[in-house]
Amino acid sequence: MPRILTVLGARPQFIKAAPVSRAFAEAGIDEAIVHTGQHFDEGMSEIFFEELEIPKPSFNLGIHGGGHGLMTGAMLQALEPLMESERPDWVLVYGDTNSTLAGALSASKLHIPVAHVEAGLRSFNRRMPEEQNRILTDHLADVLFTPTDTATARLRKEGIPEERIHLVGDVMYDAALYYGRLADERSNILSRYSLASGDYVLATVHRAENTDDPERLRSIMEGLDEVARQDKTVVMPLHPRTRAACERYGIQPRYIQLIGPVGYLDMVALERHAAVIATDSGGVQKEAYFHGVPCVTLRDETEWAELVEMGWNRLLSPRFELRDALLAQMWITGSQGAPYGDGSTVGQIACHVPDDSISPKSYPLWCARQLLNTVLEEARR
Repeated sequence: MPRILTVLGARPQFIKAAPVSRAFAEAGIDEAIVHTGQHFDEGMSEIFFEELEIPKPSFNLGIHGGGHGLMTGAMLQALEPLMESERPDWVLVYGDTNSTLAGALSASKLHIPVAHVEAGLRSFNRRMPEEQNRILTDHLADVLFTPTDTATARLRKEGIPEERIHLVGDVMYDAALYYGRLADERSNILSRYSLASGDYVLATVHRAENTDDPERLRSIMEGLDEVARQDKTVVMPLHPRTRAACERYGIQPRYIQLIGPVGYLDMVALERHAAVIATDSGGVQKEAYFHGVPCVTLRDETEWAELVEMGWNRLLSPRFELRDALLAQMWITGSQGAPYGDGSTVGQIACHVPDDSISPKSYPLWCARQLLNTVLEEARR
């Protein structure tokens, strides 16, 4: 059996890795998890490992803060000797963070094969650090697992060899189905904050394009504050970056219900019961759709264009009227479809669910096994 080194650093990666790591453990596969430390707040990191039942990291690099160059360089400096000493057969990376790029680049320079989960996404905005990370990681990876037909087509257009690309669906959809049920059973966040199901707006803001631009951030927070004052409760788990930016720019919302970072199950519960979601997060856009909740994305573009085309998501530059957009999108139901699979086939890696014998509870675990099988097949070539 191969030794797999998984590099993680941020909340979305913990969610994507959960079913895969669980399957590795059950199958006796030797997986070592490296947590770069990119998300270091306990509410954004440690609690996710506990709730998602991900094995504790074998290595924690404790790298966070500073600019992109400083952070990525520190990760490279730490990861290279670690990979040299561990000598994994594969390095597995997820998504589009600095941790993703650092893991892929370190492994590639050491001639260790790289597998990239959620490959092929593009916003076509090269100013976004995430866009740069995606493109570079995709062109370094030996195996690229794509979530949609669109992502697959983009990689082909960029000249990625066909044999490296595997259209597998979206692991996060499997996680949403599985953990959505657990959230309803285990989370008490609605009662904790006196929220009524379907009667509040959920907001999340963390991207640099919004937090580093005082005009954009002020427009977002003032728009949300206006909604909270006139229309509906607005609850906002405040990202550390956003909190620091608000303090730096002197932005003090009066009516928004600001709360600290929340665990995954609490976040899922907040998403599932919101009337509408306002976010600049790529993952939350998708999770809104998974839970049948309309979304307004506070950006000029999105990697998940299919959700805009289907009517579930609305793009809105924060410089425009946020209150009107949120009220117009509230309760909107987009067209039906299955861009990320149907909850059983989305977990497939290069093949289909053989029959109806796989229970919904087993989908994430089954998905991870198929991922492992595909990686092993590639390794034997």
